[in-house]
Amino acid sequence: MREWFFGLSALQLGLYTVAAAIVLRFLLSWAVVGLTRRTKTDIDDRIVAALRPPIFLTVLLVGTGLVLHRLEQPLAPRTLLIVTRILVTLGVLTWMRGFMRISEAILDLLARRVGDYDWIQPRSLPLYEMTLKLAVLGVAVYSLMLVWKIDVTAWLASAGIIGIAVGFAARDTLANLFAGIFILADAPYKLGDFIILDSGERGRVTDIGLRSTRLLTRDDVEVTLPNAVIANAKIINESGGPYEKERVRVEIGVAYGSDIDRVREVLIDVAKDCTLVADVPPPSVRFRAFGDSALIFELRGWINEPVQRGRAVDRLCTGIYKRFQEEGIEIPFPQRVVHGSLSG
Repeated sequence: MREWFFGLSALQLGLYTVAAAIVLRFLLSWAVVGLTRRTKTDIDDRIVAALRPPIFLTVLLVGTGLVLHRLEQPLAPRTLLIVTRILVTLGVLTWMRGFMRISEAILDLLARRVGDYDWIQPRSLPLYEMTLKLAVLGVAVYSLMLVWKIDVTAWLASAGIIGIAVGFAARDTLANLFAGIFILADAPYKLGDFIILDSGERGRVTDIGLRSTRLLTRDDVEVTLPNAVIANAKIINESGGPYEKERVRVEIGVAYGSDIDRVREVLIDVAKDCTLVADVPPPSVRFRAFGDSALIFELRGWINEPVQRGRAVDRLCTGIYKRFQEEGIEIPFPQRVVHGSLSG
């Protein structure tokens, strides 16, 4: 077998390499079909599909390297070394891409299993994604440095000086980077939450990145905020708490002398007729104060999502006004009487 292998010409070795790569690719495709039939999830076939290109290319690269060593007119040693390193570099980059795809498949699986385990939370998935990608990238860079005989120790020694220079030149970027890590760890909000900042921005969180957080406002406008700004801001999370429900309040004044019991009944009926107001907890009415020209009541009800607040308040106000007109309940307004005297 050994004599047969060394007796092959460069052309024959190249043809055998291509044939082996094609057969291996076919076997992996067949394995994907077999795994898909046996399992309920697609994680296994996604992993095999991610491994198929790097394995196929690795066989071709190894065969190419063997062919170069078997040429009748061999390359110069230095040229052969450089070509070999280029082939290994292509292999490392291909495997890096394959492992990136595998990490994405694993993260998709974790996203589907949110709630099954305590350590899997929606807010932590971006952190896992960044950690996996940085780990794969770090291993790939380290491998390339070894392939090209780059002194890793010298690079690590100079990293301190370079880090100081980069720190001064990109302090805002680094501030956003560390703020993004702290946001993912502390989790003042998560993807899909409705938040309000002290600067007035309000919207649904659509993305939490290393540099910035993106909000989609009710006007369908995307706002990108640097993480350093959010880390130092007061954040009101309307979706926080044990559940996403939120209470809305509508204040209304009625004239002195009105039947307050009837006012309560009408306000409760209006809230129950509003489809956006939840039945549990039930709506309530509070007699708040004696105003200058009105008795102040407050209607309170719960909505299922913060995004419904504007529409719920609109429907409640509309319903209150119409019912008060039907019931003859007066909504007063401030009046001022000016007394004066005429002098000759």
